[in-house]
Amino acid sequence: MTLSVFKNTHFLWATLLILTCFSCDGQNNKNNSSSKREIPKQVRNDNASKQKKKLEEKSIIVGADQYDEYLSLFKGKKIGVVANQTSVVNLKNVSHYENGFEETINLKLHLVDYLKNKKVDIVKVFSPEHGFRGKADAGEVVKDGIDTKTGLPIVSLYGKNKKPTKEQLEGIDLIVFDIQDVGVRFYTYISTMHYMMEACAENNIPFLVLDRPNPNGHYIDGPILEMKYKSFVGMHPVPVVHGMTIGEYALMINGQKWLKNGVTCDLTVVKMKNYTHQTPYSLPIKPSPNLPNDVAINLYPSLCFFESTKISVGRGTNMQFQIFGAPNLSPEQYPFTFTPESNEGAKNPKFKGVLCYGKDLRKTKKLSRINLDWLIDAYVANGKKDDFFSSFFIKLSGTDQLKKQIEQGFTAREIRKTWLKGLEEYNRMRQEYLLYE
Repeated sequence: MTLSVFKNTHFLWATLLILTCFSCDGQNNKNNSSSKREIPKQVRNDNASKQKKKLEEKSIIVGADQYDEYLSLFKGKKIGVVANQTSVVNLKNVSHYENGFEETINLKLHLVDYLKNKKVDIVKVFSPEHGFRGKADAGEVVKDGIDTKTGLPIVSLYGKNKKPTKEQLEGIDLIVFDIQDVGVRFYTYISTMHYMMEACAENNIPFLVLDRPNPNGHYIDGPILEMKYKSFVGMHPVPVVHGMTIGEYALMINGQKWLKNGVTCDLTVVKMKNYTHQTPYSLPIKPSPNLPNDVAINLYPSLCFFESTKISVGRGTNMQFQIFGAPNLSPEQYPFTFTPESNEGAKNPKFKGVLCYGKDLRKTKKLSRINLDWLIDAYVANGKKDDFFSSFFIKLSGTDQLKKQIEQGFTAREIRKTWLKGLEEYNRMRQEYLLYE
């Protein structure tokens, strides 16, 4: 009996102790919650403003977003714009009214739409490869037309007419160039810029570049183009990966007198803020139909060589420039499979409807140099056949040496050694035109 009472009493005290602890914790939580609510509203707003300002100071501000730097230059002038789907202006803290309430939003507008809203007198739009809205296949002829939204005439600069004529520039007082580049010699937007600069120089029209980041700007690599192999996929004696923004590249074209007859144009570059060549940058809009994401853009300098071989780079899939393969590669060595089909940006892809064996590179660590091993291995796996490379390969590489070196059995390391002198000389020249660290 005594033992039973002791047990019951002990149980009662334990229960009271637990309840007391819960009560104290609840009171503490209540006090903590209360203390948070007691922070003055103005202090919270000030802290939020400081955090927002700090984030804005670190984020890249592209040339197009610095309206105060260029809008005044357009007053009383007729403007021509070289643009595509990447030519977007970010408008911050725009007032928006809905259901009687005002809120601030971040609005994105195409540069042409933004300038029209600002009453800028745009008279003509010029479009590069893939067209004004960026939907045409690589290499597909882009036709002149009318922009359905603004009614502006669009002049194609891809096809037979790569350089605007005097008649096409007539009545224009200033040309604005705003296109996102990816920092690779055979990506044709820099060739379009070259021809437009040349036409502007010959017709005394000022040329304004709204600068944008180079997603491959953290390195330079590849063979230097030999001018005897000059083409629209390689117009200047630079490496495959040139390490410059579009604005810096324009300065180099002008400064090195690469325009016809050594002419130079009246060039202005609206610089970015908070950008360095080592700053990571994820493109908000794909620069062309077959470069859908950051991985594809990073792999593009290495995989584009396959475009002039018997190997597919995934056009006709949703993994463009992130995979490669062919029907005749060994499934044991190349177990990844895909079947190209017609899609946006690839109406008739290589090996359409045929099962391909290859390699999936989507989890590849970010490259800081061109990978030649994939190309060399595929050449060997294909049987080292004479028809593996098309004549277009020399235009892409800008030299006949790379093809010869691969056919002669050079390793990637041995090939890279032959690039060093040219890269050193190019980098010294490049330093003169850099706007960013």
